[in-house]
Amino acid sequence: MKIFQQNFKCLALTLLMTLPTLMFANKIEGGEGEVDTKQEIESYILHHIQDSHDFSLFSYTNDAGERKHVGFPLPVILWTSEGLVTFMSSEFHHNDDGSVIVEKKGLKFAKIHSKIYELETGATAVNFDDDKHATNGHKVLDFSITKSAFGLLVIGLLLLFWFSSLARQYKKKQIPTGFGRVLEPLVIYVRDEIAKPNIGERHYRRFTGYLLTVFFLIWVLNLAGLTPLGFNVTGQLAVTACLAIFTLVIYTASGNKDYWMHILWMPGVPILIRPVLAVIELAGALLIKPFSLLVRLFANISAGHIVVMSLIAIMFTLKDTLGTVGATGLSFVLSFFITLIEVLVAFLQAYIFTMLSALFIGMAVADHDHDHEHDAHGNEIPDAEDVRADFI
Repeated sequence: MKIFQQNFKCLALTLLMTLPTLMFANKIEGGEGEVDTKQEIESYILHHIQDSHDFSLFSYTNDAGERKHVGFPLPVILWTSEGLVTFMSSEFHHNDDGSVIVEKKGLKFAKIHSKIYELETGATAVNFDDDKHATNGHKVLDFSITKSAFGLLVIGLLLLFWFSSLARQYKKKQIPTGFGRVLEPLVIYVRDEIAKPNIGERHYRRFTGYLLTVFFLIWVLNLAGLTPLGFNVTGQLAVTACLAIFTLVIYTASGNKDYWMHILWMPGVPILIRPVLAVIELAGALLIKPFSLLVRLFANISAGHIVVMSLIAIMFTLKDTLGTVGATGLSFVLSFFITLIEVLVAFLQAYIFTMLSALFIGMAVADHDHDHEHDAHGNEIPDAEDVRADFI
């Protein structure tokens, strides 16, 4: 019985890792028309890592030659020249080149490369210039529940359910059971290995809740992006920028007097150099740190999706060279192992974002030791041990 269970688990894991490959392959093969040249595949991959107004799992062409999409529409919420306008994304019929016009409240809308445009009064179709830009329409404020927004809501509710259940178990003073036994060691790991060492014993409890939220949200979103659901939430620059801004606001608002003194008027350096260092330190605290957080997460997750889909595309690009069987086999093996690596990357990127957030917060709330000698100008004189430690 145990052998059967182990074999079943291995088979289930293999199928889980294989499904994304098969789903991506189906998407590329079943694109709008033939997608087999290098330029077409590159365009298709870049298009499908972007956000979408529809939740579409995959598409296929039936015997009658009609294009069918498996999924469901999402609400489109627009702020237009006439105020708020809402409708379901299904009214665009999965069109993204502006040829389908949706009319609501006397206004006409077209979707072009995932952007919704409001057409000018009297326009019946979209006019394009030589660069394929709409000349008789303008973009509207789009508050739609897109696929990434829907995924973020679903994962957020899932995490709320998991940790609410874990909290209830702790209130009853019981050892966690079920899935709580999986969450508990991860919670302890974030607390003891990330929060405490980087923030310190005095302050870590204030920020552990945020660090836990960021860690599990990013990790689960990264894993969801590897499933057939096709979420690419952390591959959206707006999402990673929002997470980085949260960290920026927290360590900026929590910074103590010593933190701001070292940024705005650095002790221990000549007075003429201090204004220059202040500009550099401010740029680092307000721009460089959050930028490094958002770009690292966005770039690594997006690159992972691009690599997986590029390897899947081998079955089409090398079909003439290796044959159908050879190209398909090579594509499957490479994409399967890259997907395995992406599982590790999903955890690693969540860990790095949380670690750096804890480090930045720790720098802002750190208690500085002022028991050093000062020169005639009040500048701190570091002792030999401080110099040696900084050098090492």
